Amino acid sequence: MNTTVVSSVGLSLALAALGLASPLNAPAAPIPEDVRIGGFAVGSQAWTFNRFSVFEAIEKTAQAGARVIELYPGQKLSPAEPELKFDHHASDEVIQKVKDKLAQHRVVAVNYGVVGASGEAEWRKVFELGRKLGLYAITTEAVGDLDILEKLVKEYDIRVGIHEHPRRPNNPEYKVWDPNYVLSVVKDRDLRIGASADTGHWASSNVNPLEALRILRGRIISVHLKDRPEVGQARTDMVFGTGVLNIAAILDELRAQGFRGNIAIEYETNWDNNVPEVAQCIGFFRGYATCHR
Repeated sequence: MNTTVVSSVGLSLALAALGLASPLNAPAAPIPEDVRIGGFAVGSQAWTFNRFSVFEAIEKTAQAGARVIELYPGQKLSPAEPELKFDHHASDEVIQKVKDKLAQHRVVAVNYGVVGASGEAEWRKVFELGRKLGLYAITTEAVGDLDILEKLVKEYDIRVGIHEHPRRPNNPEYKVWDPNYVLSVVKDRDLRIGASADTGHWASSNVNPLEALRILRGRIISVHLKDRPEVGQARTDMVFGTGVLNIAAILDELRAQGFRGNIAIEYETNWDNNVPEVAQCIGFFRGYATCHR
């Protein structure tokens, strides 16, 4: 191991023992139990609120009744400072502003993505952001960088989920839409590397989300949960339980697998006023919890 890393870890442990650990460099940790609903760490993907700022996305997540959020790179910081963008290049000052906003609304940042990077130096910035925010996982489609990612997963103890968008018939090189392909590239990797399962994008690719979860059993790191009016090319998101994807069965499967990652509601409909729909999706989890005590 790099001696600089050893020194850094030793210093962090010493500071923690003295109660002096920097709030910007909190170690990675499991998602807290008190933010879970029915056993699931369900909240929003900030992309749901991409017409607004990070600050507003945090506020809207809390308004919808959720306690966790998955952030994404490039969102403007706040209405007061729209010229500032939030990503892994952000200064410690900007990161602290996000941490303060999260604390104000009792929302926990648990994930970051979908993100890519150019080489190990930039990937290290992504993981440093993860360390500063205490993230559970990072979401990416960069299967070509798995050697770098595996190295950093081991160093930082932050998980990585391979995300998928819909199948691209005109681009046979785009393969991550296929759960069998994702399994093939992660199965021999560190167990902290797996899939960020997007049920809506699987449905758009004519993949049964429930079957995809079973294919990737034990390798589900996080979930972008969507319900849809039909399987196929539909891209309209629906309140959980009103579409055809059988969200209850998906939750049953995740529960059976012992899934402990985050579920991000990525509601890509009614962009300007979708808090009520996100709140109803959160309500589905409360109802599910009542029926599965």
